[in-house]
Amino acid sequence: MAALVDTTIRLLSQEPLAGRVQTARLLEVADGLDRAGFAALEVTGGGCFDAAVRRGVESPWERIRTLRARCETPLGMALRGRFLVGSRPLSSDVVRRFVKTAAANGIDVFRIHDPLNDLTNLREAAEAIHAAEKELSVGLVHSPGPADATDALLERAQHLADLSPARVLIHDPTGSLDPATARELVERVRELSGLPVGLYVQGAGGSALASALEAARAGADLIACAIYPVALSLYRVSAESAARSLAGLGQDPGVDLDLLWEVCELVDDAIGEEPVAPLSPRVAVRAAEHSLPAGLVAELDAHLRSQSFGDRLDAVLEELTAIRREAGWPPLASPIGQVLGSQALIHVLSGARWQLVVDELRDLVEGRYGSPPGEIDPAVRRAISLVREAGPADGEPPVELDALREHAEGIAASEEELLLLALFGDQAEGLLRAIRARGRRDEDAAGGLGRSESERLRDLIRVVQESGIGELTIEEGEWRVTVRRQAEGATVAAQAPLVPAAADDGDGLPEAPLPPPVSDMIRVEAPMVGTFYRAPSPGAPPFVEAGDLVTPGQTLCILEAMKLMNEVKADSEALVRTICVENAQAVEYGELLFELEPLNGRPLDAV
Repeated sequence: MAALVDTTIRLLSQEPLAGRVQTARLLEVADGLDRAGFAALEVTGGGCFDAAVRRGVESPWERIRTLRARCETPLGMALRGRFLVGSRPLSSDVVRRFVKTAAANGIDVFRIHDPLNDLTNLREAAEAIHAAEKELSVGLVHSPGPADATDALLERAQHLADLSPARVLIHDPTGSLDPATARELVERVRELSGLPVGLYVQGAGGSALASALEAARAGADLIACAIYPVALSLYRVSAESAARSLAGLGQDPGVDLDLLWEVCELVDDAIGEEPVAPLSPRVAVRAAEHSLPAGLVAELDAHLRSQSFGDRLDAVLEELTAIRREAGWPPLASPIGQVLGSQALIHVLSGARWQLVVDELRDLVEGRYGSPPGEIDPAVRRAISLVREAGPADGEPPVELDALREHAEGIAASEEELLLLALFGDQAEGLLRAIRARGRRDEDAAGGLGRSESERLRDLIRVVQESGIGELTIEEGEWRVTVRRQAEGATVAAQAPLVPAAADDGDGLPEAPLPPPVSDMIRVEAPMVGTFYRAPSPGAPPFVEAGDLVTPGQTLCILEAMKLMNEVKADSEALVRTICVENAQAVEYGELLFELEPLNGRPLDAV
């Protein structure tokens, strides 16, 4: 008999719905779901951590602790194997300590999968989960591909028992799983692995519910779902529809439907009258046509439209499929879909294939992410190796927490904050500084009060922060306090000057500018839309400064695009004359980043 696991909290906490439901209302939703009779509530994952870091308001660890304090139902987390909740493989040390921290904060059930279905990438996380004495579910990612794609998936299912999971979960990020294939996979995976099998599926036009019901008929013991307004918006299995349908099949999951409709009202009220349609029909149709994750297609569409290239979406999707074939048909679970999508954008917008390669795709082809199901095209390997010849031979080693600690003084105050820096680098710094500032505001507001009064005041501040209340006043005897939310000013987008202001050398006088160029400048332009970072990590020195000599293959900066960090490197020996963009500034495709003066020979003053 199939039980239901609810994913509503996770989906409301990640894009495209992140921030639309305030934390206080989200906790009310959690209260209702906790009493509804679900087997588990999956409350967080990679998209939630990413959204929390980008919004810079609330730590994802705080969210987990708050939910744990209010819910008795087991709480779940989705992890991408060695990627955890980020976009690059991490060291064993980071994996182990992340799992331990998540378990300590209240996670009971870990759902792990590898984006390439390489089971060796799951071993470290699985061992850490067992060490924490928490429940482990291992996912197999289904994505359409060559005729033997199902055979490759089933071959890997034979080795799942080595990880000692409680169950296997078939994960369909593309919405392409049809009912007949769902039945076949449930039956065959259960037979080959000897383990219970569950299903995480999405799909428009009712295909997700149809596949879920057919999986339940085949013996699936767990179906993932979400409450109706979320399921309708994101093409997931509706908890209400699934509960009614399973009851009609004689497999009543025991979920309180009346309570679920009340929870739906909470979400509807929080979102308001604005229609929730994160996926336009244009995006949904193309996602279904090309068997791609709808969220990935939406990201690509947004990037193209921001550069007035909205008419190139079909070309990018066709190129993405071609790159996937050449890269060995990797499944399209995040972050692999974003890696392939970034490369497809570069190919289409530049009009040339394999002239510029994003770092993550190079790492994928060179085996640093694991082994894809199919063979990588030798011509692509050769093309990437030729691009590589101008740069270093090896990628950057995974971040170690103890080494990062030296650079995080004053930014990260705990292990969980160090983990955010290890996963998200400079992006996490804004969130951590906001947390530090929030703590200082609390202390300032509590000045002159006793310990108990200070704690009560912090509670009031937290209520205002986590709710839509504009002002809260409490009176008790002679004690009266008002906590007022400050009005949020409009965000003004200002165009940064192309030439940065002269630096102050400390005595109030600007440094002398560099001498004028003596030859034609090399223009280093942004190969994609993204965010410009001058340093590899918080606290680290910039890659280059004005006046530095750079060599072929030397990294000039990082561009973060579609959640991936892409290094921009020098093509030839040159002198950095101008850095045209400020750190953490958003840049457009083709925007000037650096001006380099080419060298026909090393200048005497650089020897």
